[in-house]
Amino acid sequence: MLHIAVNARLLLPNKLEGLGWFSYQTLKHITENHTEVKFTFIFDKAIANQIVFNKSNTRCVVLHPQSRHPLLWYIFFQISTKRYLKKLKPDLYLSPDGYIPLNSSIPSLAVIHDIAFEHYPETISTLVRKYYRYFFPKFSKQASRIATVSEFTKADLVNTYGIYEDKIDVVYNGINDSFKPISQADQLKIRQEFTQGNSYFIYLGNQNARKNLHTTLSAFIKYSVKYNSDVHFVLIGGKGYLPESLDEFYQHPIHGNKIHNLGRVNDDEIVNKLVASAIAMVYISKYEGFGIPVLEAMQAGTAVITSNNSSMSEIANDAAYYVDSNGIADTVFAMNKLNTDISFRNQLVSKGYEQVKKFSWAKTSELLWQSCLKTITNK
Repeated sequence: MLHIAVNARLLLPNKLEGLGWFSYQTLKHITENHTEVKFTFIFDKAIANQIVFNKSNTRCVVLHPQSRHPLLWYIFFQISTKRYLKKLKPDLYLSPDGYIPLNSSIPSLAVIHDIAFEHYPETISTLVRKYYRYFFPKFSKQASRIATVSEFTKADLVNTYGIYEDKIDVVYNGINDSFKPISQADQLKIRQEFTQGNSYFIYLGNQNARKNLHTTLSAFIKYSVKYNSDVHFVLIGGKGYLPESLDEFYQHPIHGNKIHNLGRVNDDEIVNKLVASAIAMVYISKYEGFGIPVLEAMQAGTAVITSNNSSMSEIANDAAYYVDSNGIADTVFAMNKLNTDISFRNQLVSKGYEQVKKFSWAKTSELLWQSCLKTITNK
């Protein structure tokens, strides 16, 4: 019987974002589809009983310390996990967030979603940046294989770290099934509840400096001024590293009341309704390894404005309106275009429905499973 050990530390109940959703969805599919395989999930705190997978072939262990700081990351992976794997002797160590023990004899598959910290180091804190830039080149070289979520990130790993192309598998991401279109009546209710009945643009995602919210909201204020618009803006997502305060926008003397920062919203149904009721998703990140919110908006029947960089054109294809992430004027024009040109907006929505059919967690999980088998076979 194959035995796979899994880095499960990001399976945090009610706190799944980005890498956490990838971990949850792929591990759920893989463990349920492969009952012939034994899985050991390795957590850094006692939350395992809240994660429901196929318990007949899955067991959970907790190692210490809790790895929520670069120094603790080092201890957890390079000491605790390494020592445990040496004793456990699994056929594979699968790490959905890319962290692996160095100088370990256990075959490893590291999922590296992006290396934005190499290109935009100012968008993360100093200590985290130093850890990432020191260890991720080592993780990339130590890993038996690497899985990643776009051809863009694969090329970035090849060009930045000198990793051989044939060592990297592209598995893409899936989309949360909770996203879907809603009725006009439900849209009206959402607008009444959150934006005093006004139409709005929306941003969904972590509020990290790389997500370019300062430029996004600068463009929105200029749009409001230029077109004397009653349109609002809604932001959903937990706080990340954001050295530039956004208070100037929230406290704007004229237009601040149009900006609604909801923070993390744990109710999937409400998130879906908020996205599905928007004029458009505005997601003009400086760098994305994939950009799941773009596809979630498309699945909810919402048009997308996104940046013309990194993986975005690979993921969104012709189903989005592209702007320069540094171009405030570009974004102002795009907002007005999608708010006033209903026919064009509907064309993007129709193309979005077709584009999202290319992605699913079932497909992602199968591709990741094949990458696992390659890693084990070629050890």
